[in-house]
Amino acid sequence: MSYLNIWLILCLFPRTYVSNPSKPNFLLILADGLGIGDLGCYGNDTIRTPNIDGLAKDGVRLTQHIAAAAVCTPSRAAFLTGRYPIRSGMASSTQRQVLFWNGGSGGLPPNETTFAKILSQQGYSTALVGKWHMGVNCKTRHDHCHHPLNHGFDYFYGMPFTLVNECQGTEDPELAKSLQDTYWFYTQMFIFAVFTLVIGKLANLFPVKWKIIICLAICGLLHFISWFSSYGFTKYWNCILMRNHDITEQPMNLQKTTSNMLKEAITFIERNKHRPFLLFVSLLHVHTPLVTTEKFQGRSRHGLYGDNVEEMDWIVGRLLDVIDKEDLKNTTFIYFASDHGGFLEAHSRNSQLGGWNGIYKGGKGMGGWEGGIRVPGIVRWPGVLPAGTVIDEPTSLMDIYPTVVQLAGGAVPQDRVMDGHTLLPLLQGTEQHSRHEFLFHYCGVFLHAVRWHHKDSGTVWKAHYATPVFQPEASGACFRRGICPCFGDGVAHHDPPLLFNLSQDPSEANPLSADTEPLFDTVMRRIRRAVEEHRKTLTPVPQQLSPYNNIWKPWLQPCCGMFPFCWCHEENNKTV
Repeated sequence: MSYLNIWLILCLFPRTYVSNPSKPNFLLILADGLGIGDLGCYGNDTIRTPNIDGLAKDGVRLTQHIAAAAVCTPSRAAFLTGRYPIRSGMASSTQRQVLFWNGGSGGLPPNETTFAKILSQQGYSTALVGKWHMGVNCKTRHDHCHHPLNHGFDYFYGMPFTLVNECQGTEDPELAKSLQDTYWFYTQMFIFAVFTLVIGKLANLFPVKWKIIICLAICGLLHFISWFSSYGFTKYWNCILMRNHDITEQPMNLQKTTSNMLKEAITFIERNKHRPFLLFVSLLHVHTPLVTTEKFQGRSRHGLYGDNVEEMDWIVGRLLDVIDKEDLKNTTFIYFASDHGGFLEAHSRNSQLGGWNGIYKGGKGMGGWEGGIRVPGIVRWPGVLPAGTVIDEPTSLMDIYPTVVQLAGGAVPQDRVMDGHTLLPLLQGTEQHSRHEFLFHYCGVFLHAVRWHHKDSGTVWKAHYATPVFQPEASGACFRRGICPCFGDGVAHHDPPLLFNLSQDPSEANPLSADTEPLFDTVMRRIRRAVEEHRKTLTPVPQQLSPYNNIWKPWLQPCCGMFPFCWCHEENNKTV
């Protein structure tokens, strides 16, 4: 071929991309509330997860992989930004630890820079398929200020919210159940009062004016409308599917959701196989209500939850298959993790609907205990990362940000504090120890625990300043509350803090004291100094989960029709 022909090809097809091993593709898979003890490669011998186990066998398995929060919204904000959620305003100071509505005004601030935004600037095609839960709008129904497309993703297909029991129409609501019970109680009181006064008036038992009865009835009606207009229609307001800015299903068809999302992910890979891409598959599995297709129901030995985990593993297998089929295996950096630990309080009658966190104490919603924040972490990149490696060093979901940005040839923002560290030296074996000396474990905006990785000795210490009060006391969870709180009478404060040596006691069963640990005072002084230094780096930011931002606002509610008549269904959805 002549030089003239080559020059013509380059001029005529300037946007043709060729995958470059030094600039890999990225497939990031994040499960929702998967316990570290739910996978075979982390010790489970009863739930079948051959595809994820194979991923670990061919790659690197992280045994101290830590989420920045024990619930969805703040953990995912930290994952996307490489920063503790308290820095972006995505940590809550109220009992509502996550975003509650698509029609709220809170969400990931537009001034935050996600890794997707940096990769898009580096020429990557970027997509998010699955759960978002980072907000939608700020001031109007169509401003999409918090939307994935405003945070660096070129394509989005999935739920702007998260799965909840209301999506399935069950009688067990998941959003603020105790608050809804309270609202309904006061509604009944209004009804009873009006009914009593009407009977008394007609029977001449009470000398009450009709105006008073009518005013009381109107107040009761307004009270009912004020809460039922949001909580009574959760399925329509929150359980929706979007493609980019367009709503495709409202409410969503749960029976087709898994196949539709898998189809979208596979299609994106096939469409972008000749150019570098970032695909973030944010799974709806294994969040309640555990939507599981019929062919996986009844297959596991752990009821519906086990079925859902095995279906999740099948989804991962399908994604790996298409990577192999398109000859992208050696040029694709694959990462698998969970956003937080298993949900211990999730149960129905005698069935456990949440994950198993192995030997680790606590679970979802518990900001300090290991079971809520220690999650699976698996990385595969054949030919670059050594297969079958196990790394027992503290790492964080926030570390994916600088790792991905570095591999894509970008640079992390220099105008803000970054909390993640690149994993490459650790993954490739050029460094033996984690770059994290301290990790700070928040429950909302409240610091519950601190982890100190002592580099010289390799010991990992952990101090708890506050822990949830389990109900019942020895149950290991907050069953009476539904989820553990971050503050108030449901939290016990410790002075001196509870200190554990995680290197010897990873299940946090035996707290140390000055009498039993000679280094107690030394360790506590160093941790106390680290907390002081950390707090100096925090700056005030708008609270995205404030009471105002986290209430339902009709004028912000995404709607595919004329509000409030919001329902639609995309035709011709085909099963994968």
